[in-house]
Amino acid sequence: MSFRVPSVGLSHPPVGASAARAAPGPTTATPRPRPASSRLAAMLGAALLAAGTAVASAADAAPAPYKQPSAAIRELLDAPALPRLIPSPDRQALALVEQRRYTPLEELARPGLRLAGARFDPRNASQQNLLAVQRVRLRPLLEPEATERDVELPAGGTWHNFVWAPDGQRFLLSRRTETGEELWAGATANGQLWRIYNVRLNNAVDADDIAWLNAREAVVLTIPDDRGAAPSRAQTGPAIQETHGKASPERTYPDLLRNPRDEDLFEHYARSQLTLIDIASGQSRDIGTPGLFTSVSSVGTGQALLTERLVRPFSYNLTFDDFPTVVEVRQRDGKVIRELAKMPLKQGVAIDGALQGPRVFYPSPTKDAAIYWVEALDGGNPANRAAFRDRVMRLDPPYTGDPFEVQRMPYRFTRLRFVDDGLYGLLTEEDRSRGWSRTYLLPLNGKQSRPLFEHSVRERYRHPGYPFMRTLANGHQVAQTLNGDLLLSGQGSGPKGDRPFLDKMSLKDLSVQRLFQSAEGVYEQPMALLEDRRLLTQRETEHEPPNLVLRENGKVTPLTRIKDPTPQLKGVRRELVSFKRNDGVELSFWMYLPPDQREGEKRPALVWAYPLEFNDAAIAGQLSGSPGRYMTFSGISPLNLLMDGYVVLMDATMPVVGDSRNMNDSFIEQITANARAIVDKAEDLGTVDPRRVAIGGHSYGAFMAVNLMAHTKLFRCGIARSGAYNRTLTPFGFQSERRSLWDAKDVYLKLSPFLFANQIKDPLLLIHGEADNNSGTFPMQSERLYQALAGLGGTARYVLLPFEAHGYTARESAGQVQWEMSQWLKGCVGDPRVEAKPRPPPDQAHRSKPLMWTGLAGAAGEAEASRTDPARSV
Repeated sequence: MSFRVPSVGLSHPPVGASAARAAPGPTTATPRPRPASSRLAAMLGAALLAAGTAVASAADAAPAPYKQPSAAIRELLDAPALPRLIPSPDRQALALVEQRRYTPLEELARPGLRLAGARFDPRNASQQNLLAVQRVRLRPLLEPEATERDVELPAGGTWHNFVWAPDGQRFLLSRRTETGEELWAGATANGQLWRIYNVRLNNAVDADDIAWLNAREAVVLTIPDDRGAAPSRAQTGPAIQETHGKASPERTYPDLLRNPRDEDLFEHYARSQLTLIDIASGQSRDIGTPGLFTSVSSVGTGQALLTERLVRPFSYNLTFDDFPTVVEVRQRDGKVIRELAKMPLKQGVAIDGALQGPRVFYPSPTKDAAIYWVEALDGGNPANRAAFRDRVMRLDPPYTGDPFEVQRMPYRFTRLRFVDDGLYGLLTEEDRSRGWSRTYLLPLNGKQSRPLFEHSVRERYRHPGYPFMRTLANGHQVAQTLNGDLLLSGQGSGPKGDRPFLDKMSLKDLSVQRLFQSAEGVYEQPMALLEDRRLLTQRETEHEPPNLVLRENGKVTPLTRIKDPTPQLKGVRRELVSFKRNDGVELSFWMYLPPDQREGEKRPALVWAYPLEFNDAAIAGQLSGSPGRYMTFSGISPLNLLMDGYVVLMDATMPVVGDSRNMNDSFIEQITANARAIVDKAEDLGTVDPRRVAIGGHSYGAFMAVNLMAHTKLFRCGIARSGAYNRTLTPFGFQSERRSLWDAKDVYLKLSPFLFANQIKDPLLLIHGEADNNSGTFPMQSERLYQALAGLGGTARYVLLPFEAHGYTARESAGQVQWEMSQWLKGCVGDPRVEAKPRPPPDQAHRSKPLMWTGLAGAAGEAEASRTDPARSV
């Protein structure tokens, strides 16, 4: 199957266009000057045709074949993916799972349904975009010289979702075929596979949900035997929605239900059967009656089941996660013991609010088999004053009595984790108004809890870490203890980068002892603490991929020897650079230098960034990342452009600091100050030509990039991928903004670069996935911005990638994105391997001509430049 990617347009102002539009002819029939009539547009057309790309106006989008980047970038794109190293829960075996790096375009193009926020293939009830497993090897974990056993995967279909059984003696794999999702089991000892017969998994809505009862039994969701053909109700009239005076501020979601036919189809495909499987024998049997199940969990050591299922009425404004849901506790045979709650449609809930009544259910992982849930005490509205916002409730077996209150929280509930001793839980709440998190040690018997630690949700340097988790025999994950002390693992961030650690905290006096911390210059993560106190870690360096290591009494034993698939990156130089913006806020970026850049040479650069919000300027300046991380690039990463000779300033920090209630009031001013400091610092380092710097980002980073293009002259051009540019189309909040458009209209308008498209005078490349599934970033955002720029005489290119979602997963798309970015940079900042003309003296800088926009083929030209020098003017 061959595909062509639509090149949705290249727009450039014709010479004289401004004058022509300022003095229109006497009738509306007067034809508008076309870009092709100008000398510059003709040059662009020649350049594009030389590159094999169709030229299209905004109204005439011509398809073009997929492009491939340079040979050096292609070599990176086609390098094999590293295997996943997955130790078994009993720490006796190791699975080396090789996954497909890209999703074939043919798979993305398969006919699918998009209903209520779910995307699936109706023929086999599977997710469309799978992380396919291509090879599985098994060996004893602690024997590095042992022979690896290949698991022979039968030909056909798409294998995916490798899962260990809780005892590590067996494992599960799924296989998608044309007609269904199969479930297979395998033996760790010999790698032999067998199919669980009479099971067709239903992964349409709740993908890959497995509720382990013990090491050999589990409950899965399958397609009911009586499902029959899909409903075919015809659309016989209009689809109607009504609202009656009750506020319901909803985010903007893709793939919503649109009419009664969609409702019928969703109900048909989401309907599942609870099925008990025995992975040792390969047998299965249905339990209970079918329903629209979205979750199934085991309770305790397999004594009961906790299920959640959807019921009507559905919504045309919300995804299935917010549909009315019935929560029930069931016997092992599927019979309902008790209905615990009927959560209503999550409509009319305030921004950052919560449903009234029971919500967020947790089954106990230990033999007490209790069930916990959360209830709002403030009506679910954060605007209401309340001493306590939430409480945790508990119901004990046989689930017929009254629940009792375990804990009240002054702030909103975030999560509950259970400790492996069965006596305590770790309860976390968040004060969202100031971005503050607090974790308690919660006695599960209802006694008074104790605060363990609290910190900013953005804290890095003083973050205490997260519970170190392990798997119980019933498949549940619990926080691990060591002789009664709680184990905590974290990134160990500091001014020199991340150094992961493992601590133990006394639950008696809260004292902390460090058991392990990664050395400087490497990145070593704790993976498991074995029963004999030996520590399993995953270690990597800048040019050594992640490998497992065993630490014992100061002795270090390598357990795997995965080789570097991209040795050509050893020539890339990487440095963490820190500096300050004009108000003293600490900033940083990772400076990547291409392999062929000479000492003292200044190259054009791409700044790639993503804004983050902070309540505290000190925390905003905390560094992230590690010089010891293995250097590897994703298929769509801008770091691949290093191989074409560009400097890349990656992960440039873009903090927006202030009160969470109104920090976006100064968003433009703060990102401008950030950008100015970044470019100034790059110039000071002597590696970047400040006249030839581009800005880019993905999603919220794209939003940032276009705002900088609209409000500053710091950058030659921009690259914006899958962003949102008109905030009036996200009227009930975006990112951390909690005010609505009508509460903060001036801010929404100011932060909509679409409304300032007339100020975008430099070239802008827009890329978007045709099937973007992210809230707020509909492809229309890029399309409308492109149309605005075309109508205003701007210079822009809009590339719409067929079948791609918010991230791009096909190899063809990765190649196209790299080609687009590289050619765009050559057109606006020049070839990095060709020295730029000498910079004029400072007193003439304001009159100097900028580098000329030469089109996607980098064609030389003598076109008149239409913009001023971007030397730091805002």
